Amino acid sequence: MESRQQMTEREVSGQAAEEVGEQAMGPAFMAAAASVGLSWYYFFVRGDRERGIFVGLWPPTILAFASYFNQRKMRQKIDSMTQPGTTLKNAIDSMMGNK
Repeated sequence: MESRQQMTEREVSGQAAEEVGEQAMGPAFMAAAASVGLSWYYFFVRGDRERGIFVGLWPPTILAFASYFNQRKMRQKIDSMTQPGTTLKNAIDSMMGNK
């Protein structure tokens, strides 16, 4: 069975991960959606199929970069929580920005 401290740590880290995910994916999602729209414009409206396909390859790349940076932020949060000598109170305070 998990102790209360382990359960609280898991809940706090889950909330922090959701907050980081929301921050990182907003602009990336908008850029990817704009890229899809631009791709359709070039492909169907302008008739420039090669450019439309080229621009259509951008969204997966944009989302991959956003995912990488999102994972990096989450890893930094986890590392700061699990440093030796860090108490649960200090970890929560640092995550909430109280320090």
